[in-house]
Amino acid sequence: MVCVWWRSLFLLFTLHSSLFTISAQSKLDSLQHVREIVVVSKPAMREVVPSQKLNGEMLEKLNTHSVADALRYFSGIQLKDYGGVGGIKTVNIRSMGTHHLGISYDGIQLGNAQNGQIDLGQFSLDNVEEITLYNGQKSAIFQPASDFGHAGAIYIRTRMPDFEQDEQTHLKVKTQYGSSDMFRFSTLWEQKLSETLSSSVSAGFLTASGKYKFRYERRYPNGETAWDTTAVRQNGDIHAERIEANLFGRLYQGSWQVKGYLYNSARGIPGAIVNNVWRRGERQQDLNTFVQAAFDKNVGDGFSTRWLAKYAYYNTHYVNKDTTQLPVDNRYKQQEIYLSTANVLELLPNWSASLSYDFKWNKLNADTYNFAFPTRVSNLVSLATAVDYKHLKAQGSILASFINDKTHRRGEFAGMDTDKSLTKLTPALFVNIYPFRGTFFSLRAYVKKSFRMPTFNDLYYTDHGNANLVPESALQYDAGFALNKHFEHGIIRHAEMHFDAYYNTVHDKIVAYPKGQQFRWTMLNLGKVHIKGIDVEAEADCSVGCGVTATLRAQYTYQDARDVTDPNDSYYKHQIPYIPWHSGSAILGLNYKNWDLNYSFIYAGERYDEQENILYNHMEPWYTSDLSLRYQFLLRHTKCIVQADVNNVLDQDYEVIVNYPMPGRNYALTLSVEI
Repeated sequence: MVCVWWRSLFLLFTLHSSLFTISAQSKLDSLQHVREIVVVSKPAMREVVPSQKLNGEMLEKLNTHSVADALRYFSGIQLKDYGGVGGIKTVNIRSMGTHHLGISYDGIQLGNAQNGQIDLGQFSLDNVEEITLYNGQKSAIFQPASDFGHAGAIYIRTRMPDFEQDEQTHLKVKTQYGSSDMFRFSTLWEQKLSETLSSSVSAGFLTASGKYKFRYERRYPNGETAWDTTAVRQNGDIHAERIEANLFGRLYQGSWQVKGYLYNSARGIPGAIVNNVWRRGERQQDLNTFVQAAFDKNVGDGFSTRWLAKYAYYNTHYVNKDTTQLPVDNRYKQQEIYLSTANVLELLPNWSASLSYDFKWNKLNADTYNFAFPTRVSNLVSLATAVDYKHLKAQGSILASFINDKTHRRGEFAGMDTDKSLTKLTPALFVNIYPFRGTFFSLRAYVKKSFRMPTFNDLYYTDHGNANLVPESALQYDAGFALNKHFEHGIIRHAEMHFDAYYNTVHDKIVAYPKGQQFRWTMLNLGKVHIKGIDVEAEADCSVGCGVTATLRAQYTYQDARDVTDPNDSYYKHQIPYIPWHSGSAILGLNYKNWDLNYSFIYAGERYDEQENILYNHMEPWYTSDLSLRYQFLLRHTKCIVQADVNNVLDQDYEVIVNYPMPGRNYALTLSVEI
């Protein structure tokens, strides 16, 4: 794996250097300067429902290192973190589950047909310009058809080179050392190749032992202590490399981008602390690669088109050498081909319509016994319209999904193949009203229907899957308001607040259910969940005086997510596992000259780790406080940044997932140099 990565690194840097040499011969570099062109179809790109955003400046100041770390500060999000630097990190939106959340990287969705989960810990923030969260969907009709199909969406936008008139090269080097023997190194090289062409190469390296002390405490239902000990987390090491190369082009009324991405990692899976077992023998290697391209073009003032293409290959090697279990050594290989076109036409100055089409092809191979070798072909067509007239913004859409699954069994199981097709229609309606002049106050609401397909593991996992599963369906209702105000004088210069109340239902929820034999499970459509919630987000920019500025950001989420599957169940109308009733976060940033001090606070209230809300399954609330201090200075015209981080300042013992202890107080020191 490492050899593959080094070969890829060498080829990408060779390509980058060659393009640099060619561009140096261009006379245009020193003769003229072209303003940046932004492709915007005026009514089509306006958001009906505002989003939650964290930009590059805020991401740098916070002690966050991966996309998963940053998402903790969004309302309505629950992060599943299995602990440590290399622990798997996935997100859940408004209690509907990880699979209902779409994640896009520079406008093209990340996919995992095998288990439907994206490990957001593998995406570094070193090259990220902005992270945006939309509930429902991105409320703009100029987007791929698949973007209309999720209950929520996260958009990760990487940094695009921006050069001054006399600049040709940007170089950024960042190194970090911290607890658990963690060492990170990353570099970003941006090059201006011509007035209409630029490139960037971002590469990173991470290694850590994953060892940290934790306290393991368990009590019997009567309150007596069952376990209370301090130990060191084992088998949580990680060794990972990442490289990403981009080519950016500008056209008349248009732009294009080509991206290549490679992530290679080898990590231990520490496992749960149960039955006095402190160390596991599970290991996993991942080689994730994809190449994608995007093309945007305006034709006159009334028509815009976007074309996307992607090929992805994921190779996972899982090994379990635990002597207490049967040995496992399996490889899983995924492939994906994705093609998309989105087109929007301005019918009238305040009315536009779009038509989008997506094609997806997914295939999974494995070397397990009696494997199904599934293939999935998806054709998605969306039709949408948007109106922006005086005090009203509205958007309606309908998505038609045509999905076909086939299996290709081999050897003694040949002839047992299946071929199933599915057609689904999912509509959505978004409305935003501005009752007063200006935009300081707005009312919004939406209703949306969506679904998620069973994953390949749900359907075809040996002795576990169920080929007769139907998709989970979700219905969302949301109503809220927003306040946004700028002030010319006073301490507060800008204040913003968002409030949303929502009601979601999930039907045919896919759950694991025992088949009758011990340790034998299958997947069934048994679940039905009703979700009521409130999201509140507020932020303010302040000028304190004496050159000190302050930024405050806070969010609060209330969620009541009840299992209403069967009145005869002992857990009927109980809160579903791992969903706290109350959660929230707060960020306070202070800036004085070249100094930045940031404090962040995250809270998760009481919850349960099993379906039954009984004392034995109860999980205590937890909260963490993190501090970071950053200093910027110039050294011979070179920008340098030194940052010290202290995470979990109060050294709280807590678990996000039961029996997966999180690190206590930990530290990191970062040095960044920009040329």
